[in-house]
Amino acid sequence: QVQLAESGGGLVRIGGSLRLSCAVSGRAFYAMGWFRRTTEKVREFVAGIDWDGDTTKYAEFVKGRFTISRDNTENTLALQMNDLTPEDTARYYCTVVDAGDFTRPGTWWGRGTQVTVSS
Repeated sequence: QVQLAESGGGLVRIGGSLRLSCAVSGRAFYAMGWFRRTTEKVREFVAGIDWDGDTTKYAEFVKGRFTISRDNTENTLALQMNDLTPEDTARYYCTVVDAGDFTRPGTWWGRGTQVTVSS
């Protein structure tokens, strides 16, 4: 059993930055990822990271702007988001992902944290 709690969302202007965090309780030795659900209710893969942080994968639309990281000693996952655009407006979720395919989420989800980018 894994419990996930996201935080760090908020309202930010175009070009701004936010850092999302995910507190992970339970076993932490999983590949982890961030997904988002847009206002159109579409769920999108954002970024994934393997259990020791050596391998990462990003959606094309966030490459060069977002950075995923983890701290297994603190059982936390983070997503640094820079140069935000209105298209990044969404509710962001962390989850355990398939270690062989980070774009495949597992069944454990937190409540998410809302990110809104305004002009």
